[in-house]
Order: sequence, then structure tokens, then C-alpha cells
Amino acid sequence: MTRETLQQKLALLTPEANAQFGIMTPQHMLEHLILTLKLSSGKISMTDFVPNEKQLAQKQALLYTDIPFPQGIKAPGIPDTLMELRFPDLESAKVALLASWDSYQEVFFQAPSKTTIHPRFGPLNHGDWEKFHAKHMNHHFGQFGV
Repeated sequence: MTRETLQQKLALLTPEANAQFGIMTPQHMLEHLILTLKLSSGKISMTDFVPNEKQLAQKQALLYTDIPFPQGIKAPGIPDTLMELRFPDLESAKVALLASWDSYQEVFFQAPSKTTIHPRFGPLNHGDWEKFHAKHMNHHFGQFGV
């Protein structure tokens, strides 16, 4: 995923877009992606943990193959209900997502060997996060046909 690709996807996303699966609205989805970017950049910290064999196998399958995110996959700690919105509207969330993207990229530009904790896969480096974010964002934008 590049910033340009992200901007193109954001331009196609409207508040009226209906989810083809899942319960998120377009704005909920963007706010979820913002949190994920903050997690990957270390702005939201997770406690260290070592993934078990099943989680390592999932990491290998998800990050290092062309297998897309399956519909209905849930990240650890995500509630079954929609989270309260933090931004006043979709356009504000779009701006915040791009700012979070830029911040994430800057963190790894400043510290290329940095690793941060993914809640299911454990420590990921920038290359791993790049693979994760590309699949994760394509999955969620795909919810809305983007």
C-alpha cells in the first residue's frame, strides 16, 4: 500500500457506502485502520508476547502468501459491537488516517530496524507491517466495494 493508493481508495469511499460484510460503517472502518496504524508505529503499545505455533502459522499464511484476509476474522480485543466514533465525520477520519499513515512511515524511516507488537503475531518489523497493512486495508476497503 502506498500513500497514493490509500488516497485513491479514500476518494472512492462515501458515508453512504454499504458494507458488503461486517458491521462497520465507512467511518468506523477508517477509525479502526487509524488504531492499527498507531499500534504498528508504537503510538499504542501492547505487552510483549510470544505467538504460539498456531499464531505463527497464521502469520506465515497471512503475511507471506497471497491469501486474502478471510471475512469475519477478528483481531484480539475487538468487541462484537461498534466502537464509539472519535471523529465528527468521515472526511475528518480520512484526514486522520492519512496523518496516521505518515506518522507510521516516519517512525520506521527514523528507526528502520524497529519492531512493534501485533496482538496476534507478536513482534513485526516494517516489512511485516507493510504486508499486514496492505492486506488489512484492502480487506476493509473491500467491505465497501473500494
